Amino acid sequence: MSDFLLPDIGEGIVECEVVEWRVAEGDQIEEDQPIVEVMTDKALVEITAHEAGVVTKLYVAQGQIAKVHAPLYAYQAEGEVQAEPSKPEVTPDALPSTPITSTDAATDRAAAHTAVAPTAPTLATHGKVPASPAVRRLVREHQLNLTDIAGSGKDGRVLKEDVLAHLEQPAGAAMTSSQAVPSSSVEEAPRVEPLRGVRAVMAKRMVESASTIPHFHYGEEIDVTALLAMRERLKPVAESKGERLTLMPFFMKAMALAISEEPIVNAQLNAAGDALHYFSQCNIGMAVDSKAGLMVPNVKRVERLSLLEIAREVARLTTAAREGRVDQADLKGGTISISNIGALGGTYAAPIINAPEAAIVAIGKTQWLPRFDAKGEVQRRAIMTITWAGDHRFIDGGTIARFCNSWKGFLEDPETMLLHLG
Repeated sequence: MSDFLLPDIGEGIVECEVVEWRVAEGDQIEEDQPIVEVMTDKALVEITAHEAGVVTKLYVAQGQIAKVHAPLYAYQAEGEVQAEPSKPEVTPDALPSTPITSTDAATDRAAAHTAVAPTAPTLATHGKVPASPAVRRLVREHQLNLTDIAGSGKDGRVLKEDVLAHLEQPAGAAMTSSQAVPSSSVEEAPRVEPLRGVRAVMAKRMVESASTIPHFHYGEEIDVTALLAMRERLKPVAESKGERLTLMPFFMKAMALAISEEPIVNAQLNAAGDALHYFSQCNIGMAVDSKAGLMVPNVKRVERLSLLEIAREVARLTTAAREGRVDQADLKGGTISISNIGALGGTYAAPIINAPEAAIVAIGKTQWLPRFDAKGEVQRRAIMTITWAGDHRFIDGGTIARFCNSWKGFLEDPETMLLHLG
């Protein structure tokens, strides 16, 4: 029997959470077959088998933490698998009078699917409530009594779902009628969910950014009436090439052109805080609300890409982020970011900088509003609100205003971008 050790799955990652096992103990596996999904502090990662065989033991239960270079599961390689000897038929009279041991119980297939650890002894045999170590730890964390929880598993085994269901009951639900309290005074216990993976990293990085970078916010309105009309004209062309053309490629391309006029917005302050690093490439990040938490993958070298190429990258990164499967390379190297909160209906937002970048813009939803034209007449215009956040250690109000005016000019008169395309 061999142990499969959790390999290095990213720079600096030392542990991850087991999200879902794709196999159970006793399953036959093939080389390169998906075995388990784990969540790192960056994304969801799929671990595959490096050789065929039979799974003999799962060391880490679903929802628990696995360590890099530690055993993840045990298996018997294909060439070493031996047929199990036939077992003699056992009649009830031939059963031993001694209690079943935990080793014998571990051969129960149902118990193998219930918990990774060997099956706990039953209540009837040993006077203990059967439950896995992970469940017992969850019970202790919530200061519950295991005997108060009704088990739905084999032989009354208490499962994780039973504990969560018990927590969702009103505080006085387990009391007898003589102990019952008025329903108006009953309080439900909160559901506890550990902060792990991407959400844990987001919490840490946002606190660091907000507490170490002096933020300067700048708001503006942009008339995107002409931009919307241009996109409608170009959508059929993009669709004929298999691409979906949203406004994001226009936002990114206009931003790359504006950066050429204010390159300091695309710079970063070094760790010592005594030098600026200017980047020639515009790697523009976009905040994606994924099931794993907030991710900010970035489109590399936007200044060199066409609108269709940007649209292709935006679609690829959005799909990967929402599935929690963004490559590490797509999350690194960003120089400036966009948060399109307007896609969910927000009008205004005060974004937090994605350190070590120098700036981020939050884009609000587009609204059709009355505005005066050059002749003083009221017209119906598509107005989009935006809010910039800049690192005030080296970006001042004048810089962000000039940069925003340039970006705004390209978006309000999108055909002018043609003059700057190489």
